[in-house]
Amino acid sequence: MDKNLAVVIMAAGKGTRMNNPELAKVMYTINERPMIDYVVDLALQLNSSKTIVIVGWQKDAVIQHLNRTYKQVVFVEQTPQLGTGHAVMQAREGLNGFTGDVLVLSGDVPLLSYDTVRRLVDHHRSTHVTATVLTAELDDATWYGRIIRSNNGDILGIVEHKDATQEQRKIGEINTGIYVFNTMQLFDGLVHIRPSNKQKEYYLTDVVQYFRQAGLTLRAVAARNPDEVLGINTPQQLDEARAFVSRSR
Repeated sequence: MDKNLAVVIMAAGKGTRMNNPELAKVMYTINERPMIDYVVDLALQLNSSKTIVIVGWQKDAVIQHLNRTYKQVVFVEQTPQLGTGHAVMQAREGLNGFTGDVLVLSGDVPLLSYDTVRRLVDHHRSTHVTATVLTAELDDATWYGRIIRSNNGDILGIVEHKDATQEQRKIGEINTGIYVFNTMQLFDGLVHIRPSNKQKEYYLTDVVQYFRQAGLTLRAVAARNPDEVLGINTPQQLDEARAFVSRSR
């Protein structure tokens, strides 16, 4: 077991653009398995000391499903759902006393490979930084947060698509929503973020901006295969994920 690694999985979303409004987004199936299974499997492959799943919409169905297979998972609830930063705040009690690194995964990014995440975690540890972001280059980055860099390549911040300017929307490097943080610095930083955006939500991306302003060091690792980091927010993206899994079998 890796005593210095914890995994937090965000799985509270409703999936408003999916077909069935009564089904939690992470319960849509790929190859006859709810997509959340793929993410929990990945966390367990890493031998994390703690695996925390943040639930919200249709939480009972998600908890009951995971409890049938994964006895070592801990659940925390996000009510109401006020953004990704707010979601991770709910994991603080479950990580009380833990001083290692926390890997944040998204329950709607089920195609992520072990090799990619292992590379992300190892890079974070070898560079001794506050946060490491997994990024990807997409031909069509619509709906994804954009990585904002300085002229010398340093990460300045992450801007959500809805808040991005037209010029920023031309950027092809996207935030995948996958991060590794120093746990203590993560929760210290979350105290400082505010819902000053069009959605009035607490964005986890804003903690990256706070770290930058505080003079803390950030790094990025690029996914070699952009397909594996695509989030599932629409029926079309779900079909694409199913096709990806079929091709990979």
